Amino acid sequence: MKDMAVMLVVSDIDKSVEFYSKLFGLRIVADFGANKTLSGGLALQTQETYKKFIETDSISYGGNNFELYFEVDDFDNFTSKLHNFDIVYVHQIKTHSWGQRVVRFYDLDRNIIEVGENMKTVCRRFLDSGMTPEQVARRMDVPIQYISDCIR
Repeated sequence: MKDMAVMLVVSDIDKSVEFYSKLFGLRIVADFGANKTLSGGLALQTQETYKKFIETDSISYGGNNFELYFEVDDFDNFTSKLHNFDIVYVHQIKTHSWGQRVVRFYDLDRNIIEVGENMKTVCRRFLDSGMTPEQVARRMDVPIQYISDCIR
């Protein structure tokens, strides 16, 4: 078995393609009209066709029980881009206990998107601050081998 993609049912496929393209740089790699597959393994499906697939009259959005997770190397640059979009935040930038900065917000159909600082970047940030690899491993609550892998 092979995992092919994550598929989101969307209310306006063209606006959703534009959103994911402009914000994340994803591009269409397969266009089947009512279904568009974007680079990175994200597929978008129109709600009209999906209703037929699952034989229902309704689709619900905004369940807050699912998120798409992205990591970026330049977290500050990415979060500054968010000001160019009409973003509804789940929460503003916060730092998790292991030191990773993240932001969560909704896409056009109220699917949660989390964007986090790349974990190797977090590791390097701590090392650049003068912490030893052992201190970084304790701070991030990861094995020392993970820190060694990040250094390479």
